[in-house]
Amino acid sequence: MQIAFDNSYARLPDRFFAALAPTPVRSPSLIKVNEDLARDLGLDPSTLTTPEGVAILAGNQVPEGAAPLAQAYAGHQFGGWVPQLGDGRAVLLGEVIDRKGIRRDIQLKGSGPTPFSRRGDGRAWLGPVLREYIVSEAMHALGIPTTRALAAVETGEEVHRERVLPGAVLTRVASSHIRVGTFQFFAARGDEDALKVLTDHVIARHYPDAETPLDLLAAVVAAQARLIAKWMGVGFIHGVMNTDNMSIAGETIDYGPCAFMDAYHPDRVFSSIDRMGRYAYRKQPEIAVWNLAQFATALLPIMGMAHKEAIEVATRVIEGFADLFGAAWEAEFAAKLGLAQTEEEDVALTYDLLMRMAKGKADFTRVFRTLSGDTPEGARAEFTDPTQFDAWLPRWQARTMAEGRVARMQAANPAFIPRNHRVEEAIAAAVSGDYAPFERLTTVLARPYDDQPDHAELMAAPAPEEVVQATFCGT
Repeated sequence: MQIAFDNSYARLPDRFFAALAPTPVRSPSLIKVNEDLARDLGLDPSTLTTPEGVAILAGNQVPEGAAPLAQAYAGHQFGGWVPQLGDGRAVLLGEVIDRKGIRRDIQLKGSGPTPFSRRGDGRAWLGPVLREYIVSEAMHALGIPTTRALAAVETGEEVHRERVLPGAVLTRVASSHIRVGTFQFFAARGDEDALKVLTDHVIARHYPDAETPLDLLAAVVAAQARLIAKWMGVGFIHGVMNTDNMSIAGETIDYGPCAFMDAYHPDRVFSSIDRMGRYAYRKQPEIAVWNLAQFATALLPIMGMAHKEAIEVATRVIEGFADLFGAAWEAEFAAKLGLAQTEEEDVALTYDLLMRMAKGKADFTRVFRTLSGDTPEGARAEFTDPTQFDAWLPRWQARTMAEGRVARMQAANPAFIPRNHRVEEAIAAAVSGDYAPFERLTTVLARPYDDQPDHAELMAAPAPEEVVQATFCGT
């Protein structure tokens, strides 16, 4: 099978990575190939389903032209500094130029131990692989920058976690896998030459209009402001916003204990390891700023100015996140409320609705989607105390009498999201050998803004006994 690799990261100095091949598995079998993505990458989907294709997706065969490696990086995890992390269970096979001329990484996740595994087995069990496949592809369909899933395979091997579980490998595609933590890795070592090389590489790959490290910082700040606003607009909670999980390319990366809210509350946390609520829904913009400040700190030595001056100019760039995020957030929620043109009081109108949703334990996705209809009765029914909604409704109606509101809102408010209980159902069924719920979910979530009456039950909020209270990292 021919893949036209062009491996720019592998051409960087040796200290950027560890070169190694994936560890073969016993008996790989294909779960799914993302045919549309394969074609976007210039690949023939049918070749990926052949024995040779499955062997490549499982890590049993290294394709010609690949330059497999595990990337080095560091990071702050829940605020605590870890000087060396790196790809502990992933191998970057190489890079391809897609049909739009964009360079894309192809990485195997769960492909065995690397020098960065820290005594781990380097494997993934089936659940996290399916979760990332489902959620990352749903995010793409929602129009949110994200890594994507090209394929998933079972390994035919067992993975030992709290119990014995089936192993799997995910083939992940990204604009790159370079993280804030990649810069931190070299900054912590005082390796200014590596920082300069990495900065030049990232500018050439992602931000060609940037000319300096300060320009790069500004571009990444703007990209993250847009990204986090989009997360907020769909009720997405990343769950583990460590600096090693923040992509320099501005994509959502590393779907561990992620979740979409059902009932809205700004302090909602799902991650089982986020015991202090550091990465709660409402804190995500604040944490993005914290992470970006660590990125700025890593760049200070190569900004070409006195240390004090570098701190001052970098601080101004970081402080600019608030306005960039605020504008993006206002645009997201104006669209969700059907406001063609925003006015000064619209932010207060939005926050008032969200406050009432929190008090009324209203489902985030269903309120906005049903509000998109011809009548507001569906949204009213989502509140445990409908009078909370009734008090807000006339103010919104006075702002949205314009023609075309329904179509505009339905294009901004998904009918379908990867609800936590449905994802868990799909995983549980797959562990038992039934992939039908997984296939159905991925098919429906590929068209999240469309009414799909045959799948209406996938729109429903969970019954009390179905509510998922915690999600898990899966490593």
